[in-house]
Formats: sequence, C-alpha cells, structure tokens
Amino acid sequence: MLIRHQNSGFIHPLGSEITPPQAYLQRRDLLRMAAASSLLSAGGAALAQAKADAVKPMLAAKSAVPGAITMEPLTPQKDATTYNNYYEFGLDKDEPARNAHTLKTSPWTVKVEGLVNKPKTFGLEELLKLSPQEERTYRLRCVEGWSMVIPWIGYSLSKLLAQVEPQGSAKYVEFVTLADDKTMPGLRNKVLDWPYTEGLRLDEAMHPLTLLAFGMYGSELPKQNGAPLRLVVPWKYGFKSAKSIVTIRLTDKEPGTAWNKAARNEYGFYSNVNPDVPHPRWSQETERRIGEGGLFAKKRKTLLFNGYEAQVGQLYAGLDLRKNF
Repeated sequence: MLIRHQNSGFIHPLGSEITPPQAYLQRRDLLRMAAASSLLSAGGAALAQAKADAVKPMLAAKSAVPGAITMEPLTPQKDATTYNNYYEFGLDKDEPARNAHTLKTSPWTVKVEGLVNKPKTFGLEELLKLSPQEERTYRLRCVEGWSMVIPWIGYSLSKLLAQVEPQGSAKYVEFVTLADDKTMPGLRNKVLDWPYTEGLRLDEAMHPLTLLAFGMYGSELPKQNGAPLRLVVPWKYGFKSAKSIVTIRLTDKEPGTAWNKAARNEYGFYSNVNPDVPHPRWSQETERRIGEGGLFAKKRKTLLFNGYEAQVGQLYAGLDLRKNF
C-alpha cells in the first residue's frame, strides 16, 4: 500500500516487504467464490453483466520490432491481473482487480490534439484497426522493486502519432487518463492530482518499442490493467505507462506528470530504469520477479533501461542520467 509522508512524498513498500502473491491470491479466491455465489442468487441480469465484462480474445502476430520479444518466462496471468497498481481503484495491490469492474470502456474515444496538423478524436474501433496488432513480450519493472514479464498486444504509438502529423515545434507528448468519480472509488484518495497524467519526449514516444496496448495474454486488456488502451514503455518504471488514456496532447514544453508533481525529488520526468540511481529511500539495484519462487526467492539484478539499452540507449547520449532521473 502507498502511504503519503508529511515531509518526503510517498512511502512505498521495500521489495522485501511486498505482499507475497500467495497471500492475496488466497483472499482473492475467497472473494471469487463469494462473487460467484452472489451471481447465482442475483439471476440472469447479473450473469449477463458478468458475461459482458469478460475480456475477449485478440489475434496478433509476433512483433518483428528489435527487442520486442524477451525469451524470459512469462509471469503467470493470474499474478499479472491481480497484483498491480491502479490507484483510481484503490491503493492496495489487489484492489484494482476487485474494484475495476465499474469501469465503463464502451463507448470510448481518444482525443489527439495540440501541436499537430491534423487533430482528431478517434473511436476505439478505429484505433483497433489503425495498424496490425502485434504481440510483444516485455519486461515490466515497478519503481517499488518488483518486476514481471508480460505478453502485450498492440502496436507502436508512432503509428497513431503519424496520423495526426506532429508539427516541428512539438517536443513532448502528454497523456491524460480517465478520472471518473462515479466509477473510480480511488479518486477519493487525494494522493495524486487527478486526472493521472504522464509524459514523454517526442522521440521517446516515436520509438518503435513504445507500445499502445489494447490486450495482454491473448485477450483484451482487463479493466484493472488499464482497459481499453494504455501505454507500455518497457525501459521506464511502470508508472510511466499510463492506463485508460482519453487524451494525447503534443506540446513544446515538458508536461507535468502525476508522480513528479506529487514528489519531485523522488520521481523524475524521465524515470528510466537505472540500478545506479537509487530511490531516495531504497536501492534500485535488484528486483523481485513476481510469480518466481515466492517472497524469499533470490532477487534479480536490475538492468539499465530494464535490459533495453541496446534499443534505446542512443536516446540519452550525452545526458546525465543521475541528474535527469
């Protein structure tokens, strides 16, 4: 659970203090049994709603983008969909899976605006057909000291940005996510400035590995994982990958981002994975891979740019990575 501290921003659990998946999965099994019982008693209407909320399979070809497919073992799907951060639905790791059923993902539109020649509002169906869907298996590294390996489905964000023709003065891309107090109970927790916003330099956003994701594990994105579409930037800490995006805005100035505004000394604009730049209150040298051997499993060494240095290192040539963390 994330806790706000009076003087130093936010307190995240250390890697050794993260709730083991076995503990919350047992709780979740009990919740699932209770939910199933409730559905049976509620009758056909509840069953119909549950069916409507179920994720649908997606077809995708393996990506040919260099670096897009890691051969590391996948994180179990159950872990990836029940142990995550989505504070709009609660601060504990298991709360998004319990609460995100209220998220309304249809109809859905994304407005692309700002310093572009062809601003446009895209419907979800149009976005799904804009470019062939690809499966990409990325490492995901959380700033809290844990990691996963997830097979995503989507296409390079650059495909969408090319449709709106960025102007020469555009230097950054801002992402604004949904903030609906009717369906997102976590908005009552004033830990962040809602709506959640993130940002990238334009060259980062245009990099082929920067993914606009619509699915994972062969199906549509579950609501707790950022449905119906989200960003995945594999060389940055996970909070940079904005979920449930509603606006993409190109600007000439560095946009404010949710975590940077909340604790500037702890969360920089870049937030590239870097084992040599510690968080002010814990090391980033190692990580615990979720689903791999339990709480007492040997930790992995964290890699610079989360192991994607060969693909993205040139973006930061000459940049002081300690100063620009």
